[in-house]
Parts: sequence; structure tokens; C-alpha cells
Amino acid sequence: MIKVGCCGWGFYRGGLKAYSQKFSLVECQQTFYRLPMPSTARKWREEVPESFEITVKAWQAITHLPSSPTWRRSGLKLKPEQEKNYGWLRPTKENLEAWQRTKEICDALNSKICLIQTPPNFKCTRENRDNMERFFDRIDRGGLFLAWEPRGDWVENAGEIKKICRDLDLIHVVDIMRRTPVSDHRIAYTRLHGLNPREYDYRYDYSAEEIRELARRVGELEKSHEEVYVLFNNTAMYKNSVQLMELLE
Repeated sequence: MIKVGCCGWGFYRGGLKAYSQKFSLVECQQTFYRLPMPSTARKWREEVPESFEITVKAWQAITHLPSSPTWRRSGLKLKPEQEKNYGWLRPTKENLEAWQRTKEICDALNSKICLIQTPPNFKCTRENRDNMERFFDRIDRGGLFLAWEPRGDWVENAGEIKKICRDLDLIHVVDIMRRTPVSDHRIAYTRLHGLNPREYDYRYDYSAEEIRELARRVGELEKSHEEVYVLFNNTAMYKNSVQLMELLE
């Protein structure tokens, strides 16, 4: 089964309700910057058909340091002594509570998958690997599948990624137009950021030829996975996702 959608509905004309009439999948981006109230998440869920799927991008409080520019939108006011307790998947009381709040939103949205994106400064070190192990060992997943998108020097350490995903039961998330996932999970999850020289330059519109190549790669993933999630995360994502869906059909 191949599922195609976009990373966010904020720029879609008509909002979430209109988006859900065209697509069957979306990745919720708002949850990364600042968690909504559970009542807001339940309202979103009520706007869409029962079969519509919402995956959730985990709150940055878990993954990113308070020095990250995106923290300005977090809604948290921290004292200097508190800052060391957030981010980088450290098994602190604060991170574990931040996860519990994230899971509460996943539950309200009836989500199946939660995406955890680690930043480039979260490097492939023994300390970070050990913290990841302790963090994922302590959290309550509640039936959620967890998808991990590592950035930075992790891309040069595929063997470490494969071992971590196997040991911690994680889905390895990549942009399949650039690299291949290495996890053995039955689910594949790809996020497409465009093909500009700078990898995370989202100002991109895939050509018809690139969409055909993407369809071929997605088809290859389907041969070895029960479900393949394809999420566009570029400026032309609504257009490009429709092109891919039409081609796959």
C-alpha cells in the first residue's frame, strides 16, 4: 500500500477540511513548533473523514536545543538552568513530559505514526546513542509507530542507523530521491525536500521526469514493505503530490 500526502495543510486553499477532500494523508507540522491544545487537535480530527490519516511531527522540545531558532515559537519560557534539560532525546524529566504531551496530541488525532526529526547538531556520538536508547526505553508509545529522520553526520553512518532502528524499533526516514532507508521495519516513510544543491532548500517543483523516477523508487520500496508513506515537503508539494498520485494510479 502506497500513501501520498503533504507536510502540512497551512497553505492549502480551504484549510484542512478542503485538503482532506483531495488527499487521504497529511503530516501535521504545527506540532513541531508548538503543541496545540488537545481540544484543538480533536477539532481537527472531527473536520476530516474517518479514513483520513494524520501523522504527527514530534514537538521540538524533545529533539532540538532551546538555542535553536525555531524555539521562538515553542511557547515555553525557560530559565537558564532549565535549558540543559530539553532536546537531543535526553532521558530527562522535562523531555519525557514533553513526549507525553506529544503523545496526547497523537492520541487526539488518532495518529498511527509520530515522526521524530533530529537536527544536524545532534551528532552520531556514543553519548547521543546512549541517550536515545534510554529515552525510547522509558517512553510510553501507546501503540504508535515511531519514525526517525536523522540529519547531519548520521547520513555517513548507515550501519549505526540500521542498528539503532533495529534495536529501538524505529522507521528510518530519508528522502528517497537522495538516499535509501536502512531500517528493517515493515513501514517505509519518505519525506521529499526537493533536489536543490542544498538538501533542505524547500523551494522546489519536481519535473515530470523526476516524478516518474520517484514513482519508480516508491514502487521498489513497496516490494519490500507493507506500507509506504510518501510525504512531500517542498513549496510545490500540493501540485507534485497530485502528479505522483495520478501516475501511481
